[in-house]
Amino acid sequence: MTSKRIASGLCLLLGTGLAAGQAVALDGDAARGEAAAGTCVACHQADGSGMNVPGGESWPRLAGLPAEYIAKQLHDIKEGSREAPTMMPFANMLDDQQIADVAAYYAQLAPWPELPTAYRAADPVNEAEWLAKRGDWAEDKMIPACSQCHGPNGQGVGATFPPLAGQHAGYIVNQLEAWRDGKRHNDPNQLMVGIAERLDQDQIQLIADYYATLPERIAEQSTASQEEDGQ
Repeated sequence: MTSKRIASGLCLLLGTGLAAGQAVALDGDAARGEAAAGTCVACHQADGSGMNVPGGESWPRLAGLPAEYIAKQLHDIKEGSREAPTMMPFANMLDDQQIADVAAYYAQLAPWPELPTAYRAADPVNEAEWLAKRGDWAEDKMIPACSQCHGPNGQGVGATFPPLAGQHAGYIVNQLEAWRDGKRHNDPNQLMVGIAERLDQDQIQLIADYYATLPERIAEQSTASQEEDGQ
């Protein structure tokens, strides 16, 4: 292959990436992002903690999510690869730099709950914990454990798999239903689509409640253990 053809190929690849908004990752400025995020406060709250609306359109916690993940979701909403009718008008108000700035602002706003990463065997009696840590490998299910992608105790892995522990249950339910129903399809390799399609409604609610309350339950267990050691 000649150098000319190589250069042409590189230009084509870069051009394709730029068209999709993926070739250049802009540096975000949190101070500018705070100003641009003024319209986000009504739903996501001033502290980025979001709102849980069981049975309604819950708003996710953004504070502490990876900036790259937030930016990708905003770009996907703008481009239509993630359906979010309520969010689309606000995403469309932001240019690429403002998206990077808003993402940087929320990412540094508050740390996500830090949970233990040491492996602890799942309790076979606790269906939600078993599903999160071991999955459901019945022939009619074949569902991998949530922790295989989202990490120990659902703390997230990089910018691709967001943290689940501490996210609002209503939001988790809504997203799993959206993947299951074909309304959301911007996950890597359609991983979540295949999983959500095999989850029944009870399992969706179980896993949402499990991760939403996990930080508090781990904190309570730690306190109880310390009290027992002190006796």
